[in-house]
Amino acid sequence: MKYKSLVAFLLVGLLLGLINSCKMDELKKEEVLFVGTYTNNGSEGIYRYNFNLKTGQLENKKLAATIKNPSYLTLSPDRNTMYAVSEVDDFKKDDGSITTFRVKDTLLTEVGVQSTYGANPCYVGVNKSGDLVTVANYTGGNVALYNALDNGDLSNDTQIIDHKVLDTAKTAHAHMASFINGELFISDLGLDRIEKYSKINGQFSPSPQKQLVVAEGAGPRHFVTSKDEKFIYVINELNSTITVFKLDGGKYFGLKTYETVAENFKGESFCADIHLSPDGKYLYGTNRGENTIVIFKVDDTSGTLELIGRESVKGDWPRNFSIDPSGKYVLVANQRSNNIVVFKRNTELGTLSFVSQVDLPSPVCLKFY
Repeated sequence: MKYKSLVAFLLVGLLLGLINSCKMDELKKEEVLFVGTYTNNGSEGIYRYNFNLKTGQLENKKLAATIKNPSYLTLSPDRNTMYAVSEVDDFKKDDGSITTFRVKDTLLTEVGVQSTYGANPCYVGVNKSGDLVTVANYTGGNVALYNALDNGDLSNDTQIIDHKVLDTAKTAHAHMASFINGELFISDLGLDRIEKYSKINGQFSPSPQKQLVVAEGAGPRHFVTSKDEKFIYVINELNSTITVFKLDGGKYFGLKTYETVAENFKGESFCADIHLSPDGKYLYGTNRGENTIVIFKVDDTSGTLELIGRESVKGDWPRNFSIDPSGKYVLVANQRSNNIVVFKRNTELGTLSFVSQVDLPSPVCLKFY
């Protein structure tokens, strides 16, 4: 009898837990969105919106922080810290800057500002444990690596990885620096390759497989990985393609390259951002010029892509875009038309349908809190 009572008690507890979980999901009606901008067109820095999950509307715009050209933002894994690069070249001579903010109740409080040791930083990333922060300096052609302190601020013992010395025939343009399988991957738009680095004796040095190479003139910009990190999807800015790399025997090898713009498109177009849906079934990329989001279905076994179609971004020059945590919406920052556009995402088909838009000068980075 005691055993049956214990089982019944546990079942009731489990049932109540599920009910409470469902109620919590029902109660969650909004997400917080931070927006980085260029500030030479009327913007003042980082903005904060409430995103209504029921209606797909962005509401209650507020200036979260006054900062020059915060073109890329990222949050620490615990969401207590935000890092924002200022895409400038005059913080110090030929240097941009990175600002650390403490995040409490979605309010930003500045903790510190440091040099990025290179001009025009365009990307900031954090590793999974939150103790390493990377910044890619586009014009500087290098990457700065910082150790994050317990309060989220950055220490002064910075490692600089210089790509300018790697190739005398090309101009280095580091565009993204992120960690995959414990190694540091840096996409260099100017060198047409992704450089790989492993941590050895506390410093990052070239890995045994030193680089992943794309086509000459492709211009690798950003990349994402499958959840198991078996596949890397690289969006190439200059030739409007996506290249798939597959992990085999501890090394990544090029699998296939796909066009992102339509065959009948006339004019110039340049890729910008790339993301996988939360379930990994669909891959999305932005085209600046054609002004579309290209949609691919992902074969999770082979990593290959099947074109689903393209959706107009309802604006001009789509930069960064973001898929909300529920996976039901896609939000696009259109830099030149000064608006953020919200699309409803069909989670079964991967397709997008327009929902709403808001005006904001030169939005370029969208990050859900």
